[in-house]
Amino acid sequence: MEIHIRKAGVEDLKHILHHRRAMFEEMGFRDTPVLDRVEDLSREYFSEALRIGAYRGWLAEELSGQIVGGAGIVVAAWPGYPGENHAERAWILNMYTEPGARRCGVAKRLLEVMIEWCRIKGFSAVSLHASSAGRPLYETVGFQQTNEMMLKLR
Repeated sequence: MEIHIRKAGVEDLKHILHHRRAMFEEMGFRDTPVLDRVEDLSREYFSEALRIGAYRGWLAEELSGQIVGGAGIVVAAWPGYPGENHAERAWILNMYTEPGARRCGVAKRLLEVMIEWCRIKGFSAVSLHASSAGRPLYETVGFQQTNEMMLKLR
C-alpha cells in the first residue's frame, strides 16, 4: 500500500474525531452516550489545540486521497524533570488505522514520523498509553512500560 503521511489541520477535524471514536469502540467502549460525550469533548479540545499547536496531528493518506490512519502528539506544559530540557511533555495519542489498511505499515510510518518530530524538537522522551492491540508495535520501536498509575474517581 502506497501512503503519504501529512500534517493534519483544523480542516481534518472530522477524520481526527472519527479515529478517536473508532479507537475507543475497538477497545471495548460501547455505551453510545459516553462515546457521544467523548466526541463532543474531543471536538472542543482538538478545534482549539490544532489551532494553537498544542496538538500536532498527522494523517496517512492513500494516493487516491483516502485517509487510512492518523495519530498525533499532545504537547503539554509540564514542570522540568531529570533528563528533559523543556518545560513540556509530549504524548502520542489517537493512533488509529482503518481496518482495511492494517498490517500494511500505516501505524509504523505514523509512529516513525512522530518520533522524528519529537527528536527534531529536542524532547528527551515521548509517552503514550498503549492498547493491547498497539503494544506490540510500540515495543518494536523501543517503548517501555513506566511506573504511571491511575486512581479512578468514578
